Amino acid sequence: MYNFKEQDWKLFRKKLPVWQENYMGKLIREYSEILNKKALPSEKFWELAKRIKEDKKSVGVQAVMKRSLMLENILFLINDEAIWLEDLAEFSEELYSTVKDILRYRNNENR
Repeated sequence: MYNFKEQDWKLFRKKLPVWQENYMGKLIREYSEILNKKALPSEKFWELAKRIKEDKKSVGVQAVMKRSLMLENILFLINDEAIWLEDLAEFSEELYSTVKDILRYRNNENR
């Protein structure tokens, strides 16, 4: 369990809605590509319905706002490419380093 600074929690709560709006904008562009491709309307409909159902589960769309889940939420946001490590530059060095270390570990583990 990580206990990050109060300023990290406050900053996360401030930045999350902006990150989510940006992420949902990205999703909307991807949905437009689905709708504009050459396919039967029913195929496009069901593909889009499936995507939306999956995307609604993403932290980039909706997050459980608990301080104890902040690190997990940040990792999910990075995994979904809703944010990048650089987006954490304003956070404490402790949080930034922790996220960086976890990502490095995951990358080494997946090789």
